[in-house]
Amino acid sequence: MRLSKMISVGTVFACFSFNLYGQYVSNQPINNKSPFFFEASYIGDFASNLRGGIKQGSTYLGLANLKIGFNTDNAGWWKGGTFFVNGGNTHGGRPSEYLIGDFQGVSNIEAGNLTFLYELWYKQMLKRVTVITGLQDLNANFAVCASGALFLNSSFGIMPSISGNIPAPIFPLTALGVSVQWNVNNTMSWQSAVYDGTPDNFQSNPYNTKWCLGKNNGILSVTEVDFAHSLIKELQGSYKAGFYFRHCNDSIPCEQTKLGFYFIGEQEVWKTKTRRVVLFSQLGINPTPHRIDKGYISIGLNYNGLFPGRREDQAGVAIAYLDLKNGAVANETTVEMAYQWNVNPNVYLKPDVQYVFNPARTGIRYKNAVVSILRFGIHF
Repeated sequence: MRLSKMISVGTVFACFSFNLYGQYVSNQPINNKSPFFFEASYIGDFASNLRGGIKQGSTYLGLANLKIGFNTDNAGWWKGGTFFVNGGNTHGGRPSEYLIGDFQGVSNIEAGNLTFLYELWYKQMLKRVTVITGLQDLNANFAVCASGALFLNSSFGIMPSISGNIPAPIFPLTALGVSVQWNVNNTMSWQSAVYDGTPDNFQSNPYNTKWCLGKNNGILSVTEVDFAHSLIKELQGSYKAGFYFRHCNDSIPCEQTKLGFYFIGEQEVWKTKTRRVVLFSQLGINPTPHRIDKGYISIGLNYNGLFPGRREDQAGVAIAYLDLKNGAVANETTVEMAYQWNVNPNVYLKPDVQYVFNPARTGIRYKNAVVSILRFGIHF
């Protein structure tokens, strides 16, 4: 049976099965008084490179997560404390590496075959201040663009001007750190963090359970200011500005100190009882010399409730531009269109199409690529 037929049959079966399962899970009682909370999720991508890039072809990749938390308040211990652990497993193909050759990454779950500890931290809330210490993902709190979550390309999650500039503690390899958030008032917050400057790789730390904080690792510090402010009356808006700085004792002088800036804006521009349109943009700047990735900018539009009776569904289109110099390639631009169909509160399907101009991963000039991805997700 050809892959296309297998995908079609598998998608129909998965949709039917997940619909029944989601209805079952959503009807289960929840004990809000228990100190423990559990969450599990699975994401699968059927990805195809239809034209251009390295070569045409199709592959499947998946991500499974299991999260366990413990609330000290519900346990009767002390107020505001939470212990949290998150384990992950990635498996399947690597479309950007072997089919498309793009720098930014068409799927934000592409990581190869790994089983790893993703997060392990303790959080303490003290009125307007929150402190988190332990194994953390920088992108869980910093440089977050909520509207970008609709899209599958990695750039709309973590900007390539960050992930391509420094060894940041992000999916799938996180690092030890301490972060502090201060809610200054109802519309403004400030947060800052310090992380291990050189996270180990999966070759030396295959499950991310061995951590080294040697002096040669250096440090990575990040700070961000968030404003919950709208430029349009009676609509919602959010604007963020951040700065990061990394210093380590690297033998290469230009690698010893790196810094960068980023800005994120999200603004509602139209809203009714059942529909909503949001514009968003990201901007990343790398002033450090001798970098192949100089800067990044994106712009996108999300539309909730495009079809009658589907107010929770989302449709969107976005463009990501990365200014770089990698061999014969001067820049890379991706245009993405996505639609998320929420089958029920626990299950969704997301068809996605991306057009990649100048795939720039290898520095070899490839033809523009046309990529299609069908994602399904289930969580409970």
